[in-house]
Amino acid sequence: MATLIGREKETALLREYISSDRAEFIGLYGRRRVGKTFLVNQVLKDQLTFSVSGLLYGKKSEQVAAFQIALREYGYEKPLTKNWLELFHALQELLNSKLRKGQPCVIFIDELPCFDRKGGTFVRALGQFWNTWASLHDEVKLIVCGSATSWMVRNIINNRGGLHNRLTHTMHLAPFTLKETENYLTSNGFHWTRMMVAQTYMILGGVPYYLSLLRNDESLSQNIDRLCFNKGGELTTEYESLYKSLFDNEKPYLQIITQLAANKKGLTRVELTKKLKVADNGHLSRQLEDLENCDLIRRYHTREKKIKTTGGIFQLTDFFTLFHLTFATKQFEDEQFWLHHLGTPTVNTWYGHAFERLCMAHIPQIKKALKIDGIGTEYYSWRSKLKGDKSQIDLIIERADKMINLCEIKYSEGAYLLDKEEAEKIRKRRASFVEQTGTRCGILPTLITANGASQNSYAGEMAFQLTLDDMFA
Repeated sequence: MATLIGREKETALLREYISSDRAEFIGLYGRRRVGKTFLVNQVLKDQLTFSVSGLLYGKKSEQVAAFQIALREYGYEKPLTKNWLELFHALQELLNSKLRKGQPCVIFIDELPCFDRKGGTFVRALGQFWNTWASLHDEVKLIVCGSATSWMVRNIINNRGGLHNRLTHTMHLAPFTLKETENYLTSNGFHWTRMMVAQTYMILGGVPYYLSLLRNDESLSQNIDRLCFNKGGELTTEYESLYKSLFDNEKPYLQIITQLAANKKGLTRVELTKKLKVADNGHLSRQLEDLENCDLIRRYHTREKKIKTTGGIFQLTDFFTLFHLTFATKQFEDEQFWLHHLGTPTVNTWYGHAFERLCMAHIPQIKKALKIDGIGTEYYSWRSKLKGDKSQIDLIIERADKMINLCEIKYSEGAYLLDKEEAEKIRKRRASFVEQTGTRCGILPTLITANGASQNSYAGEMAFQLTLDDMFA
């Protein structure tokens, strides 16, 4: 039987909430396949008083039927209607018979967004259930969960109706970190190097379900070919399924994703509207916010003279999406595409961009390695605004102690050689940054590589040198 790996913080919080002396309403959200249901079932499997799950892509009649079946399975025997208010009243009657003083009464409603079909009354009925009954019983612990993260944020966490400010706790379940991914693989019999673990992460991200599909008797290349390039591979249709499960109309979201995938460094909002040929309005704001909430893109600031821009740059950060759009759509029926293209310039260049994203996903680990995890910081990117100057610095960590780490991120499978030409480019980028921003902070050139740098006079110009191992903290 599968066991829970990692998630120590989330496990402790769930147990704390369930053992509290008041009614709890907990909203758990995170991207598809990240392990939300598994977490709840593993931590609270012996304490669930009632559990029900919505049906992905199910019709309203099927969602109602699923709720009715769950009521029957947990012991409700009276006649049932198809009205959500009456079904929640039936749940109230069922739980009244199960309430015991001092014992948690745990209700788990999984895939909550599926129940709320267009024009439905599910959320209002849920609000009525919480406000008029559940919140009045200290034993009741209601957990709602959903993969459609944007829906969860908009309709539950930021609800403006009967559930406004009713949640007692929200929990965002993020993908695994590199260290958690390593622990997961090790516990499942994988004896891979950290470079292999990092390459796995750069392809699949820290998504537990994707990792569960890997086989420890195959190399990483064999696994990726089997999952992504073989006919009928288990991840060949995942891209479409992911976005259909998140959004009722996925088309405009996929258009944004496609543009961001084609621009690895990201796009400003103005650049995005021009490429999409759409108006810069509230619809675009909502779509970008939805994608951020779903852990698919990020918005980060750029450093301009004396101020940071409010718009920032939008960048696609979902590792699996980027891999799929870069390679899986161009594999030309080659079922060993990944194995056949290892070491090619295309794959090596892609790994370089993916390593940058890997670093950006592990800022806390980088700060710890720099021994600044106890210092207030902001991090952002910078682009030169001067015509003809293409200078860009992908990661800048500005510190409360008036120092700035200018991070150069370099990927290579062996030791990275910082040569004269690249060292001169780094100096020019640093000089452009200082001149154009007018910063009065001290500058600390910082080199982040996968396997360390060959030590020469140019590498010696870097104040700090970090490696992949530092991101496994």
